[in-house]
Amino acid sequence: MQRSFSQQIAPYVEVELANAKRANSAGDTQQEFAYLERAHVIGQESTYWHVKVHILMLVWAAQNHSVREAFGQFFRIVGSATKTAFGLVPPGNTGGANVSPFKKMPIAPDLAALIQKAKSGV
Repeated sequence: MQRSFSQQIAPYVEVELANAKRANSAGDTQQEFAYLERAHVIGQESTYWHVKVHILMLVWAAQNHSVREAFGQFFRIVGSATKTAFGLVPPGNTGGANVSPFKKMPIAPDLAALIQKAKSGV
């Protein structure tokens, strides 16, 4: 039985989330957010992972007292929850409030390979 994209991509997203947690523990908030952005790119075609990563970005914003990021994440959580299932996501978008939620962005080759691997079911 073919596993869903959400199931196939889960291990790769979880690696990035674990890296984010380690960066947080080390006090490196910028690197933590960079890992959350990578998790976003990898998981944004899955409603579950897309929403989860935006929630974690909102938590990051609250912990780092970033009102702009928190506001942006509220908007993105609603969008990811309602639009992902319809394929209405801009590929490669890193998910932070520093970029338009509608902007397509290049996908790093290592992340593109993981996405393709998950889609092919390998």
